[in-house]
Amino acid sequence: MAVCEICSKTLSHGNKLSITRSHISKRTSRTWKPNLRTVKAMVNGEPKRITVCAKCLRAGKVKRA
Repeated sequence: MAVCEICSKTLSHGNKLSITRSHISKRTSRTWKPNLRTVKAMVNGEPKRITVCAKCLRAGKVKRA
């Protein structure tokens, strides 16, 4: 399953609305996937490949190897 190893971000669920948005019954479920990247990072002093979301990469929460 798609999971960020830093912040544990996973799939999120919600509703997809119709184009008109006027009829409450015209809703279907949908999912949003996190923007995951596989990077080589330093984990406990050794380089390791981990799956990290782009938000954690931009925030500097990951020490790249």
